[in-house]
Amino acid sequence: KRAFVAGVADDGGFGFAIAKALAEAGASVCVGTWPPALGIFENMLRRGKLDESMTLASGEKMTFERVYPLDAEYDTLASTPADIRESKRYRERGDFSIEGVKNALLADFGEGCLDIVVHSLANGPEVKNPLLETSRHGYLAAIGASAYSFTALVQQLGPLVRPGGSFVGLTYLAAERVVPGYGGGMSTAKAALESDTRVLAFEAGRKWGHRVNVISAGPFASRAASAIGFIGRMIDFYAANSPLPEALTAAEVGNTAAFLCSPLASGITGETLHVD
Repeated sequence: KRAFVAGVADDGGFGFAIAKALAEAGASVCVGTWPPALGIFENMLRRGKLDESMTLASGEKMTFERVYPLDAEYDTLASTPADIRESKRYRERGDFSIEGVKNALLADFGEGCLDIVVHSLANGPEVKNPLLETSRHGYLAAIGASAYSFTALVQQLGPLVRPGGSFVGLTYLAAERVVPGYGGGMSTAKAALESDTRVLAFEAGRKWGHRVNVISAGPFASRAASAIGFIGRMIDFYAANSPLPEALTAAEVGNTAAFLCSPLASGITGETLHVD
């Protein structure tokens, strides 16, 4: 099977852990990386800085079949603002939109080239603002980058996925309960993501036979999560209150994603599975 994992820029987040778990299970893996982070990521791969993290249980080194530039805030290159297209970190990357990734996958592998698509990305420019202090722009930006991008991936890549394929996204408990400080419209975006998962599961299931699920992961101190500003306190709260006080590991989320993408989970779709 071939997987495409959107949102891998280092070895410290859930996206990388999911990619590694899929590779451990025998899949070939392509990744999509945010253009401003792509140069550093490519350099780390080239210089062997991630070799230890990329070593599989067999002793072999995981390799990425392709690394594509991807900014999932933009469905097409034409819809991308000119100042973004022409900025230093974007202009030499070609078509970094979701449509661009679809076309690149088609060019590299042809029709019916995927089995698994993972959405491991989110962004809320005002995430540190309480909802009462969040602007319309920040609120809609959070929903676009963190929720609609999943729908857009299913729209664009659904036809490339072989029958019986699997889409998996990442959500958070703030979609269901109040998490003070998780602001900027991000709780709304995660609630939209979970609602969309159920609708997409129905529509993609009837149209292509694909399954669509999300994992609600507990707090984890990845580089992306540091933007929240109080991730350490969230982890301490879980340690004090959860049934299993040990800190969540990225590998636990990766292994769950590998299960959801495998034939072992063939009867599971439209679900929010908590790994927290």
